[in-house]
Amino acid sequence: MIDKLVVIAIGGNSLIPDPKNPHIDLQWEAVRETCRHIADMIADGWQVVITHGNGPQVGYIMNRAEIAKREADIHDVPLDLVVADTQGSIGYMLQQALDNSLRRVGMNHTVATIITQIRVDPKDPAFDKPDKPVGGFLTQEQAKAAKADGWQVMEDAGRGWRRVVASPKPLVVNEINAIQALVLAGYIVIVCGGGGVPVIRNEVGSLRGIAAVIDKDRASSVLAQTLRADLLLISTGVEKVYRDFNSPRQEALDALTLGEARQLLAEGHFARGSMYPKIEAAIDFVHSGGPRAIITNPENITRALHHKTGTRIIPGGIG
Repeated sequence: MIDKLVVIAIGGNSLIPDPKNPHIDLQWEAVRETCRHIADMIADGWQVVITHGNGPQVGYIMNRAEIAKREADIHDVPLDLVVADTQGSIGYMLQQALDNSLRRVGMNHTVATIITQIRVDPKDPAFDKPDKPVGGFLTQEQAKAAKADGWQVMEDAGRGWRRVVASPKPLVVNEINAIQALVLAGYIVIVCGGGGVPVIRNEVGSLRGIAAVIDKDRASSVLAQTLRADLLLISTGVEKVYRDFNSPRQEALDALTLGEARQLLAEGHFARGSMYPKIEAAIDFVHSGGPRAIITNPENITRALHHKTGTRIIPGGIG
């Protein structure tokens, strides 16, 4: 029996403390710090399932592929393989760091990464209007070249041009039976990396990867609902969620009922590219029967579990 099951969604950006200096040693230290806090949760009796983002890491792989293509006759790397690559590399870092952290607190658990496919609807409206930026910024000339190569591009808030792909809604975690079996057997699993590799079933029922990306928080919510988790914990770059963030009226939020969270989301308090999907994922989890969701940064995970910081989303209407 599992007493307390938590799905922890680790943001890809939270593993890169300084975007201007994304040295691998600094990424390792961020991973190790995050895993130290997760090990504390496990020592406190939580059964843990880990997911993670991969946005910056996908960009680095794409940049390397573009440089290699200019210098030599090397094939492009399809986006579904890039997502799978990051599931392996980030999963490796997390499972090694968590194994070491657990041993330091006197615990011995097997940690395993599962390359996870997420089934999506090939008729999802997102495919008609790709709007999820991937990779680095492009000049106008580079954007033209990308269009010639078959990419869709769009201008990103005056900062330059970027490639964009569809971000369809996650429907089914393809490896859910294996995940459930490992969790019930007491293993710690790292799954749904980067939101999972998006796949569709073709006309004969075979799985095929597709050029898209899935939002990590939405996939984590689907996973937490399927596993009937007791907690969805979204680890990100800020200690708390703010109303009217980055304005003179900004206000830290300690707890939101389901009704209050829906109202603030509808009123536009959360930016689409940052906090919006996290609040949306928390709402979906609690609406489906999840007891609570928490949003905080890695160093405050333990304190947030004891209601000393972070933002909690709990059942209830508008107070």
